[in-house]
Amino acid sequence: MRYDVIIIGGGASGLSCALTLASAKGRGWDWAENRRYLVLDTNRSDMNRALFKNVPGIPYGTTGKELLQNIKAQIKSFGDVDFLEEEAVKVEGNKGNFTVTTKGGKTFTSEFVVLASGFHRFDIECKGVEVLDNPKSPKPGRIMVKHDGDYRVKEGLYVAGLLAGGSSMFTIAAGIGVQVAINILSEWAGKPIVIHDVPEEG
Repeated sequence: MRYDVIIIGGGASGLSCALTLASAKGRGWDWAENRRYLVLDTNRSDMNRALFKNVPGIPYGTTGKELLQNIKAQIKSFGDVDFLEEEAVKVEGNKGNFTVTTKGGKTFTSEFVVLASGFHRFDIECKGVEVLDNPKSPKPGRIMVKHDGDYRVKEGLYVAGLLAGGSSMFTIAAGIGVQVAINILSEWAGKPIVIHDVPEEG
């Protein structure tokens, strides 16, 4: 099946990226309409073991599992995002014509791919990806994927969250996921864009 963006990883950064992408439709932007997105996730995010007490706007004591469920519900309210519990094992191709293969033997194609699978390991076969030590991790052995400083690994291929070298904090990982989505949307728009909502005047 063909998608506009395939996001590999359903933690803080992957879901934040998907949410931002999905929220672009219905704003009068022709380039944002009729887009389809896929999130591939193995449900192994560190957020499943998290408890949040210092995240802005998130109630004290919210669990990571609760927050993941809430973000998924937000995404589903916009539609156009498919979720599949599969492990990506190979990414090949170039911008506009990527193919992602899963461990279960399924293949999907897309214009863009976002790597957001966390900083524990990177086992995906992907030409041109350079794996480095994550300098901002408080624990040894954590990794990141080299990018151009704006989270682009190569044309059409982005990296987000802790795998992009972010610190191990929800807001940082989520923010990088949002920035990657904005980068992709800006490519489609042909100019820098942001997505803001304001209350309707009563």
